Amino acid sequence: MTLEFPVLLRLIDERSTAFRAAVASAPSLDVQVPTCPEWTLFDLAQHIGEGRRDWAATVAAGPAPAKSAAEGAPAVPREREALLAWLAESTEQLLDALRKAGPDRGCWTWWGTSQSPPTSGAVARHQLQQMAVHTYDAQITVGAPQPLPDEVALDGVDEFLSTCVATTSAWPHKPAAIDFHASEGRSWRLSLSADGARTARLPEPGTMPATAAGQDPNAAAAFFSAWGTASELVLILHNRIPINSLKLDGDRRLFEQLSAWDPDE
Repeated sequence: MTLEFPVLLRLIDERSTAFRAAVASAPSLDVQVPTCPEWTLFDLAQHIGEGRRDWAATVAAGPAPAKSAAEGAPAVPREREALLAWLAESTEQLLDALRKAGPDRGCWTWWGTSQSPPTSGAVARHQLQQMAVHTYDAQITVGAPQPLPDEVALDGVDEFLSTCVATTSAWPHKPAAIDFHASEGRSWRLSLSADGARTARLPEPGTMPATAAGQDPNAAAAFFSAWGTASELVLILHNRIPINSLKLDGDRRLFEQLSAWDPDE
């Protein structure tokens, strides 16, 4: 069960405000982002602003792909106060487009055969996670990293597995199952096979064997599980913190194979 649409919009706004607060507190906009080492904080802010404007245009366009909002737009302001105002406007453009569309309108998305629908509601859900993880990037850049809020992180594990991992492209290794257990009391199973990758909630957190929850006992030739807070799980999945941050069990090579897998290749 995902967060309600109004809650998603509220949390996007909250994470955007937290992002701007980190930018406002930085000693310089030229400082390097440790979790995105190819970017400065200004680069990260530019990515956030232009990305939200692009998605605002995408939501407004509906199922047809929209042109980039950055095309022909004025240069991103480098003066801090102007940059913060531009970031706030970028968020408001996205939120306004989402409010006008509502959660069920069809929308172009890049996630094709995933378990997330091509709707503005799914876009809002993904946009929340983008803002949450990049807010963490900005916070760690200024030396003040904060865990993702619980309700954001708990939905974030499910959103990442459903949107960014789930696919009908064949898993190129032997069949496997990977379980993710959040200490807040929620668990997920990612099943990997020749039919692709599919995720499902586990009804009894942390208690079910690898052959449960619809997994064919002869299909899961390999198994791996990870325990941590929901925030830690999200940051692991987005490659922000090392897998060693979690309690682990089973064949760790599975997670390395998952991280290296590109279903489009």
